[in-house]
Amino acid sequence: MKINYPDGRTFNNPSSKKLSVDTSAKKKMIFGDRGMTLEEEINESNKYYRSHDVAVIYKKPTPIQIVKVDYPKRSRAVIKEAYFSKASTTDYNGIYNGYYVDFEAKETKHKNTFPLKNFHQHQIDHLKACEKQGGICFVIIKYVALKRYFIMPADNLFEYWDGQRNDGPKSIQLKQIVDCSIEVSPDYNPTLPYINAVKQLIESGREKK
Repeated sequence: MKINYPDGRTFNNPSSKKLSVDTSAKKKMIFGDRGMTLEEEINESNKYYRSHDVAVIYKKPTPIQIVKVDYPKRSRAVIKEAYFSKASTTDYNGIYNGYYVDFEAKETKHKNTFPLKNFHQHQIDHLKACEKQGGICFVIIKYVALKRYFIMPADNLFEYWDGQRNDGPKSIQLKQIVDCSIEVSPDYNPTLPYINAVKQLIESGREKK
């Protein structure tokens, strides 16, 4: 199915590729080494968290306006073209241990920087509004080539975002991300144990109070 952005650009879904699993492997498999996209890794982790009563977190559905449908059979409709009907907020939200959790997930092929153009103002505004209400807000950043994952608190993202809007750097350096984030490593179950980082964010918030 072809999906377009409101400005006419075509949306390429990274999670649409097929995955292969070596069922003959006897050793513990690290899912982060299987070529999964960050979205797939988080979705698998969320399934684990829900099934084990750890947290209830889902990917937010994106509103889509269908503009072209084919009917190859009378009982079957095939969507051929659609548009995102409005700008989305962040990728994921839910609840963990009584705390509202809201976060964005981004991956980059860069090795030393993370371009701030990966974010949009409406996403920053949404995270600021959620944090103002006491939510636990952050962004998960995946460096694809390095196979490294970082949980960056929203406050730190705001600092860099506001800075680049005032003639500051347009990218965040890897060292800066390392210094202000919690690094997590891919595992088996869950695929990406990011809730461990959420616990640390909650504890750090309590200490500040």
